[in-house]
Amino acid sequence: MKIVKLSSSQFDRFASTHKYRNYFQSSMYANVMSRFGYQHQFIGIVNDSNKLIGASLIIYKEVWMKNKIAYAPRGLLYSYEDERELEEVVEKLQKTLGKQNFMLLRIDPYIPLTIRDSEGNIMNFNNQGTTIIDNLKRAGFKYKGKTLYFETEKPRWEALILLQRDVREVFARFDKRTRNKIRRASSSGIEIEKASTKNVNKLYQFVAKKDKKPLSFYKEIFNRFEDDVEVYYAKINTETFLINSRRNYEKELEYNDILASKVQDLSLDPKERESNLNKKMESDKLITAYKNSLLRSTDLLKSNPDGIIIAATMIIKYDNAAYIFTEGQDESYSYLNPLYLTKWKLINDYTEQGIKYINLNAICGEFEKKTPYSGLNEAKLGFNTAVTEYIGEFDIVLNSFAYNLYNKVGKK
Repeated sequence: MKIVKLSSSQFDRFASTHKYRNYFQSSMYANVMSRFGYQHQFIGIVNDSNKLIGASLIIYKEVWMKNKIAYAPRGLLYSYEDERELEEVVEKLQKTLGKQNFMLLRIDPYIPLTIRDSEGNIMNFNNQGTTIIDNLKRAGFKYKGKTLYFETEKPRWEALILLQRDVREVFARFDKRTRNKIRRASSSGIEIEKASTKNVNKLYQFVAKKDKKPLSFYKEIFNRFEDDVEVYYAKINTETFLINSRRNYEKELEYNDILASKVQDLSLDPKERESNLNKKMESDKLITAYKNSLLRSTDLLKSNPDGIIIAATMIIKYDNAAYIFTEGQDESYSYLNPLYLTKWKLINDYTEQGIKYINLNAICGEFEKKTPYSGLNEAKLGFNTAVTEYIGEFDIVLNSFAYNLYNKVGKK
């Protein structure tokens, strides 16, 4: 067995049919990262019969005194089940990469450990998952554990919307809050449209603070992935927004008057009067909200008669699936739920295209307790998503002396 260098075309050809294929393990992603301070190489794993049995994109940076840290995004494209073969592969990797001044190799294999429902209940599990984890540890990798939150590089938990049903059935399976938010966004005058050009300046306005990447990064994603990248915008039709805001305000005023009469009706029993009082108090809050919305919509129509974009979503299509690469919104309009309606639009469009599923990207693996990421989970799990839990992140030290010295004196 030996480790060899591959050309980008050799690598892409092998990756295109591998069971763990993903768009991070591609020459397109390598070319994106090469524009932002990373170098890369494609390696192949060849057995004694000179057959290519594995491959990987390795991206890296020099971090200290010409020493480098390597990362294989979403892991090696390789079968990890054979313990002895894996140990030999790792030994060869250590020697090959160690000679090139690599101190550490990090991998996070694209291998599902469990498939769960939106409440976190296990529906299916990988019966080789524990074996693969143990094999990697025996081969010398340090397992960074089954974190419920977020790892160093890529998320360990992702939410997927399956599209192999009629869209009406898909919608019916959403939780009540999600359905209501989609309806509310639509009735407020939010319209979702796919960008007709590759201009990502508007997208960048919504994701810059969240992702902390330069505008040129998103332009490069478009350039490298070409027709497999799409951007959707959520836009307020300001005329519709004003009409609906006025209607909601007037309708709530009428309802509030009815509740006020019931509160003052002494013929009703105390429990019923208390119930009406509580409803009246909630209605008072809604009236204030609708009044503010009416004032805002009036100003918006004056200043933006052609509408205003308030949210954006970038998608990469790969291997008959659609991946939300990034998304963002103007937080002052988040109450209109534009990203919920965007996802509903994606479901409709991609179902028509025969896409198998939409990957909504990262969630937190804590389904029961309240966490700082509970809002993130709610925004995705309400779509009746299936949750993929991957096996996690692993590090192996390739040069102990250099790496220990780097951690003591070189690391900033």
